[in-house]
Amino acid sequence: QVRLVESGGDLVHSGESLRLSCTASRSGSVINTMAWYRQAPGKERELVARITAGGSVDYADSVKGRFTISRSNTKNTLYLQMNNLKPEDTATYYCRLHQGVDYWGQGTQVTVSS
Repeated sequence: QVRLVESGGDLVHSGESLRLSCTASRSGSVINTMAWYRQAPGKERELVARITAGGSVDYADSVKGRFTISRSNTKNTLYLQMNNLKPEDTATYYCRLHQGVDYWGQGTQVTVSS
């Protein structure tokens, strides 16, 4: 199995930026379809951004123009650059790897104050 560990979540003010990281335990794992999801208390988990093995990216409408998903193959790490954060971005953010089946990290908390 592949272990995914997210990091980078923090408490920030509106308009500030954060970069989340997701490191995979198995070399080469990020050369697959990977995604960031988020879940706020009382709400369903939603897809935030996705990057395919071929490099195609997709974003939720709510984060387009503000968030950027990327990866480092050498560091075996997936990133989510989050700019101009808003209170509605407050959630636990999860990394997902699709490698035949889905693997999930434990999540990292992002809190954005007004």
